[in-house]
Amino acid sequence: MAIKARELRFAVDLAAGGEFLDENAVRLDVPPEWTPEHLLLAALVRCLLASFRYHAKRASLEITDVSGSAHAMVTKRESDERYAFVETDLALAVAIDPEPDDVAELLARAERDCFVGASLTAKPRYRWTVNGRTIEA
Repeated sequence: MAIKARELRFAVDLAAGGEFLDENAVRLDVPPEWTPEHLLLAALVRCLLASFRYHAKRASLEITDVSGSAHAMVTKRESDERYAFVETDLALAVAIDPEPDDVAELLARAERDCFVGASLTAKPRYRWTVNGRTIEA
């Protein structure tokens, strides 16, 4: 018997006045000057850090700090001449205790399980700093 995958559903409403409401009609505070592109980058950073927290917790690691930034370029793709995110770079800094021997595997799992990043056609590039040092994932 096939196991049915868990389904996560989200909704956002954009009101006539420009405010965002979530699926429970709770107002989301989004600066009005943020573009859809800013929102996607913020979603990508938050998703990746949530995925990291999930995997760190499963490994019984204590997270003492997390931060991240994203930069992207939108231009015409060569493949279809449509405007799209063609380059996305993320810089993430985390502090964990204890630092596991397989930290690169932990970071790879966080990248793999961020569904926002997995939804992009152009794979994001990730740069991690763990406990003050750069890790190649």
